[in-house]
Amino acid sequence: MTIALYVPGDRPDRFGKAVDSGADIVILDLEDAVAHDRKDVARDAVAAFLRERGPAGLQVRIGALADLEALAPDGADGRRVDIRVPKVRGASDLDDVVERLGDASPRLHAIVEDAAGIARLDEIAAHPAVASVAIGESDLRSDLGAASPAMLEHLRIRLVLAARGAGLPAPLMSAYPAIADLEGFEADCRAGAALGFGGRTVVHPKQIAPARRAFAPSEEEIAWAESVLAALTPGVGVATLDTGEMVDEAMRPRAERILARRPAHE
Repeated sequence: MTIALYVPGDRPDRFGKAVDSGADIVILDLEDAVAHDRKDVARDAVAAFLRERGPAGLQVRIGALADLEALAPDGADGRRVDIRVPKVRGASDLDDVVERLGDASPRLHAIVEDAAGIARLDEIAAHPAVASVAIGESDLRSDLGAASPAMLEHLRIRLVLAARGAGLPAPLMSAYPAIADLEGFEADCRAGAALGFGGRTVVHPKQIAPARRAFAPSEEEIAWAESVLAALTPGVGVATLDTGEMVDEAMRPRAERILARRPAHE
């Protein structure tokens, strides 16, 4: 599982704390979390942190192409930071980022936030510079005028399928803005895990632990996965578990993915 924590780009006092929070990735945000009159302050703060620390474990969500000028690969290890690109509506938006970067092998994380982007989700996921795809659920709800949970589940399923079809990692769920509702947050994470998501973006450190609990497999899932892999020994194409369930090679990838979701300390 992967947990990514958003941090406002104009709050450098929080950067180090975010890195130490236990999140797998820290996203330095130059878009929605930063007021318009604080954009220059945020760019300078993010650029200074990247030069000091290097890009490992960090991503930057840009708000405009102009933000890219502050993100030259002059960090500690000379590599460019991964870029999260919001409001992607097609491959041409990503081409614009690649051209502005002037980088032979950029790693872009495309965020789709309206119906136009959803219509081209497969095209976006297949772009050669894209390392992952995500949806912005709040923006999509506003664009579609949709309040139904069925619409949200449909969009989530579309995203999981597009990522898998393009050979990308399982996507991260969109941020959950109700920070105080940890019970609802954890339940929503469990629903996302059941749909095939690989983790979540969060907006507060206190959401990290509930997210990890939700995306970790249950004891029953672990027991099933271990029994499947134990039964499918080399040369065995079909086997029957002690529970009476028949399993075959088609179930091996699912079992392996379940065990891969176990917390690292186990």
